[in-house]
Formats: sequence, C-alpha cells, structure tokens
Amino acid sequence: MTPAQDKLRSRVTTRLTFIVIIVFVLAQVVWWIIFQERYISNVTAATMAQWQQEALLANTLFMDTPDNSTLRSDLEALYPHLRFDPQDELFVVDNSAVDAFMRKQDGYVRMFAYEGPVFVIVVMFGLYIIALNLRAERDLKRRQQNFLSAITHEFKTPMSTLRLLIETALFRPLSAEKQKDYLKRMEAELSRLEQTSEQVLASARLEQQDSAPILEPLELNSVVQGVVGGARAGLEARGASLEVVYSPVALPVSLDKHAFSLVMNNLLDNAVKYSPSFPKPVRVVLASQGDLVFVHVEDQGIGISEKEKHHIFARFYRVGSEMTRESKGVGLGLHLVKSITEAMNGWVRVEANTPQGSRFTVVLPRRVSLESEFEVRPLGVSGS
Repeated sequence: MTPAQDKLRSRVTTRLTFIVIIVFVLAQVVWWIIFQERYISNVTAATMAQWQQEALLANTLFMDTPDNSTLRSDLEALYPHLRFDPQDELFVVDNSAVDAFMRKQDGYVRMFAYEGPVFVIVVMFGLYIIALNLRAERDLKRRQQNFLSAITHEFKTPMSTLRLLIETALFRPLSAEKQKDYLKRMEAELSRLEQTSEQVLASARLEQQDSAPILEPLELNSVVQGVVGGARAGLEARGASLEVVYSPVALPVSLDKHAFSLVMNNLLDNAVKYSPSFPKPVRVVLASQGDLVFVHVEDQGIGISEKEKHHIFARFYRVGSEMTRESKGVGLGLHLVKSITEAMNGWVRVEANTPQGSRFTVVLPRRVSLESEFEVRPLGVSGS
C-alpha cells in the first residue's frame, strides 16, 4: 500500500468512526428520552390507580368503624393526597394533590427532554474539538513532510549546481569571462544555501530560546537602509525594482539588529519570489503614527487569498499546492517574521496591495527617547 493510499484509508476510517459514534449517541439519547417518558407515564398511571384504591380502603374503614371521630383525622394524616367530602361523607382524591403530582411528573419529562439535547451538544462539541485537533495534527504532519522534501531540494539543487560548475572548471579550460560567470553563479548558490541554513537555524533557536532577545536602542531608518543596501544587489539580480521611502523623522525603536535583518530579508525575498512579472516592483515604506512605527513591504505579485492569510505564518506552511509548486523555500520565512517580530514586542499583518499583490506591515512600538538621541538625516526616497 502506497503512503497516499494509507493516508486515504486512515482518513476514511476516522470519518467512519466519527459517524458511528454520532449515530450511536443520537440513537442512545432518543431511546433514553422515549424510555423515560414511558416510565414516567407508567408511574403516573400506577400512582393514580393506587390513590383510588387508597380512597376505597379509607372509605371502607371509615364506614365500618362505629366511633370514627378520631379515625377521620388519622386517615387524613395517613393519606395526605385524600380529602374528606362532608357532603357525601366520603374520602376522595384531592384534585390539588393530583395537579401538584402531575406538574412534578411533567417537570421530570421536561428535564429529560432538555438533558438529552444538551448531552448530544456536549458530545458533539467534544467530537468537534477532537476532529479539529486531529486535522491540525494531520496538517502539521503533512507540512513537516513537505518541509523535509523542500529542504532536501533546497540543499541538493545548489550543491549539485556547485559540483557541476567546479567539475567543469577543473576539467575544461575556461576564459576569464567564463570563470567570472561561474564564480557569480557559485556565489548565488552559496547565498541560497546560506539563506536556507539561516532560516532553519533561526527557527531552531526560537524554539529553544527561553528568555527574551536582547534589544538595543536603534534608529529604524538607518537599520533598514543598511539591510536594503546589503540585499539590493541580489534582489535586483533577480529582477527586482526596489524603492525605499524613508520617514522624514527619526524612528527610535528597540531591536535585535540581526533578527530584524532576517525579518526584512525574508519579506523582501518573498516579495520578489511571488512576483512573476519583470521587472518586479518592490516598495518599502517607513512611517509612524503615535507610539507605533511601521515598515511596509509592498509588491505587485500574485497576492494572497483571504483563506491563506490565516495560515501563511504557520511553521512549514507554503502558499499553493505542493504538487504544482514552482517557488523556492521551505515554509519557514513568514513563521520567522511573525515569531521574531513578536519577540521584539511588535506584530505583523498582511493585506491586499493596490492594484495587485500583497502588503506586509511590521509594527513596532516607538522607543521613548530624547529628541537629540538620534541624528535625523533626510534619507528621502531611494529608488533602484
């Protein structure tokens, strides 16, 4: 049996098990309500018949006793559901006692009628929670398998390319221009390996990190300028048309500079990766509002559907089908963006860009600082 067939069999078995449990619970509750209703009806009928027999017995004793002056009070105390009718001088079943007893029995019926559906709702809710957990576990397992496949590809492909380039350079004489081209391609493959390794190691560090990261006072315009400056050449080599709009005022924040560089590089890499057209316009905008500082990374790529917005920050999750995927990556980039930003007391959100594409926004709290702490330089707009 293939893994796909085994997975399908497991899914069908789970669904059939849930269906059997649901049908059994519903049948059990319906039978229980019917049984209780019949039982209460039988008890009610038997009680009414018993009261009539007790009324006959009380009348027989009352009429056969010559001195019945004290017997009447004894019989009324013995049978509180009977009353003495002075007109007929007979004991009869008290209608008020009958009404009270019938209300009590009807209350039992209503109680069982309510308890049954409540029991079903509680069981169904429990099954729903179990189903959600099973689905989440299955999705996580699938994403982990996809991650293993993706990371194998991300490591194997550049190493195969490097081996081919090195073997070619060793066994064939190359011109200076060809050597330069081979070295650039080797550098690109090594950068790809380095980026993949950094993502995996950063994810592992976040999982094992017990304490909050050490944040230092920095000016965000300058930090972003350094990150973009280091990444610009690689991004433009992949067809990006990069534009950076800096804030005209200082943006004092508390950051882990290395971690924030990883956040920006992942957002810029995604913006280029999911922009199929050439050139690939990518826009970075820094702004502030009140006590918050914003870093917007905008692209005009394929965009993200509303359904996938709720999943893209999950570990190992990648947009699109694994069977038809063409983009590179291991599904850790946006998970790292979210986790690192939250570790620095911020958060990240995603929305549709105009006229197309996506807009990721990193939100950080402004650091309370003196006006003279940072020198404000009019960076303005930096284009490609």
